[in-house]
Amino acid sequence: MRIGIDLGGTKIEVIALSNDGKELFRKRVPTPRGSYEETLAAIKGLVDDAEQATGQMGTVGIGIPGTISPFSHKVKNANSVWLNGQALDKDLCRVLSREVRIANDANCMTVSEATDGAGAGYEVVLALILGTGSGSGIAINGKPHNGGNGIGGEWGHNQLPWMDEEEREVARHNQCYCGHYGCVEQFVSGTGLCDDYERRSGQRLKGNEIVALSEQGDVLAEQSIQAYERRLAKALSAYVNMLDPDVIVFAGGVCNIDRLYTNVPKLMPNYIFGKEFHTPIRKALHGDSSGVRGAAWLWPLEK
Repeated sequence: MRIGIDLGGTKIEVIALSNDGKELFRKRVPTPRGSYEETLAAIKGLVDDAEQATGQMGTVGIGIPGTISPFSHKVKNANSVWLNGQALDKDLCRVLSREVRIANDANCMTVSEATDGAGAGYEVVLALILGTGSGSGIAINGKPHNGGNGIGGEWGHNQLPWMDEEEREVARHNQCYCGHYGCVEQFVSGTGLCDDYERRSGQRLKGNEIVALSEQGDVLAEQSIQAYERRLAKALSAYVNMLDPDVIVFAGGVCNIDRLYTNVPKLMPNYIFGKEFHTPIRKALHGDSSGVRGAAWLWPLEK
């Protein structure tokens, strides 16, 4: 049995999977925000619950909103800031009395989709999270590519390439929380879509409301979505120029905008070196469950 934990900023979720990927148990609890020790206790409680409910002991994989530095061996880059600077893997090994595998939550989502999701059967899988923020993960032969600095697949905090004047103006006046200007996340996250419509209309709407307005012929909503598609194509093309993955998977709330799967591939050749783009782009099969499932699959089948 494989146990996966998704350690989020507002909730911690556990899933237990059989070797064939069947869900055996699932539970969520609120994240004890600000308390590292209580977070450790909550994770232990969920693992205990999963094993008591199934009557089996499992391997444990955990997805976190950050990464373990390969140098300090402590958490860095976590927006759940009470995790930063902590030796989370060592502490959980002690608390759970077993080896624990930890990866970035975007990488976990990618592993899930590469194992038995929209990227199954492909060697190099690139998955993008397009939600409140934007991130990405890379899986190679079903395993996460963490990189020598522990930031493999970090996409959202690179600058948007090939900016036009409108985009340069946005970048000049809007600093990203990471401290830089013009980050991809500011343009291609769901938040970025809402920000764009607000700049055009003066009205703050949710992403699905903007899509609905565009479908009703609203000019400003359509302009925002077309701008979003163009910016996503630019940002993704730079990624493809370097990695050239075998398949691309979209996850997060924005992935439910169906027109992206038609329009973005058409825009990609404008920015791809060689002007050719035939890589399939697919919607995440497991949706919101991909992260926690991918954490479980950090222990691959041969283990």
